[in-house]
Amino acid sequence: MTLLYANPLTHLSDLDDWIAEGPVDIAEGDDGLLLSGAGGIDDHWTIWCPDVFGDRVRITWEFSPRAEPGLAMLFFGASSVAGGGIFDEGLAERSGSYPQYHSSDIRTLHVSYFRRRWEDERAFHTCNLRKSPGFHLVAQGADPLPPVVDAREAFYRMSVVHDRGEVELSIDDLTLFRWRDDGSTGPRVGGGRLGFRQMAPLIACYRNLEVHSL
Repeated sequence: MTLLYANPLTHLSDLDDWIAEGPVDIAEGDDGLLLSGAGGIDDHWTIWCPDVFGDRVRITWEFSPRAEPGLAMLFFGASSVAGGGIFDEGLAERSGSYPQYHSSDIRTLHVSYFRRRWEDERAFHTCNLRKSPGFHLVAQGADPLPPVVDAREAFYRMSVVHDRGEVELSIDDLTLFRWRDDGSTGPRVGGGRLGFRQMAPLIACYRNLEVHSL
């Protein structure tokens, strides 16, 4: 595999060229970047990596939940439905509200791997893979991440493999699901951008983002 992109996510300047949508707050922690909303209960946000990647990549990063409830998600393979980029002129505005991403004019896959925003999510922990547009739930697996009180600021190694029409999610080398796109939910998601998303009031720490070609 060839390293395509690496970001240690340790200094504020590491996100200078990322594109924020919604009220994200970024602070330097002792061991990574602390990301959260601006303080309001509905201050959800997405931040996009400046690079565009193909559809045969492994995306890895380290994640540490620090305050819950909330939700953490990764978008990948994001492009416009028309086939261009997600920042092309004429696309609908986006400001962090989830329907702007799952049922609008961008095509993407998105995996939610820390789902603790609502009571039913906290009662039964799962990792969900959805395909957009259309909000299609295409794969689901058990979520092994503990609550914040038990995580005790530990980092967990996240891995998403996007190999054309196949997706695999792993946490600390434990595979949680594999999925193959059979075309029943619309055109296959190809290359595009990746982005982190959180739902308030989650505070989480990130570090060591890498993207490798397969």
